[in-house]
Amino acid sequence: MSKKSGIKGIFRLFSAEAYKGGEGYIRTQKIYEVIRTVLYFGISLSLFAAGFITTGNRLNLLTVVAVLGCLPASKSAVSMIMFLRCRGLSREAATQLGPCEGELACLYDMAFTSYSRTFEVGHMAVKGNIVCGYSEKKDFPEREFQAHLEPIMKADSHKNVTVKVFTDLEKYMERLKQLQALETENGNTEGMIQTLKSVVL
Repeated sequence: MSKKSGIKGIFRLFSAEAYKGGEGYIRTQKIYEVIRTVLYFGISLSLFAAGFITTGNRLNLLTVVAVLGCLPASKSAVSMIMFLRCRGLSREAATQLGPCEGELACLYDMAFTSYSRTFEVGHMAVKGNIVCGYSEKKDFPEREFQAHLEPIMKADSHKNVTVKVFTDLEKYMERLKQLQALETENGNTEGMIQTLKSVVL
């Protein structure tokens, strides 16, 4: 690994939100969430230990601070568990999809959460009001995902959005080539991307 790529990796690790939608996002975020959770609980445990050592009992101000510190630590633990359950796009698929992207606006490792399930879409391409995605889960519930995404898009004033998720990599790669040649209005693309990124893990 080069020095430049190493620096980029560190930057991504500590600014994971800014890197959302980038290749390898889930892998990077898993590391980030584990480190953050361990750090938060470590701080709370250290404060409790310091208070107990200095006063000889648990009834002290540092114990209160330590207990309050468990709130963000627990929230971080929940986020960590959710990310650990996600797989992200495999490196093999990412390698094959890279040359097919062309000038398309693409997103990686998109995990959409609903009350009933998490929809993992490994790769997405957006052009105008068209959203295409690829999931490595062969039983991906496309209709349920479309029903989940439609009101979100409408709420952000994105109308007549077409959503299609493929589970066959070859067919998806062919669709990406078709999208590149498709003449459509691109003005809405950036807004759609921001909406999609705002509702994923």
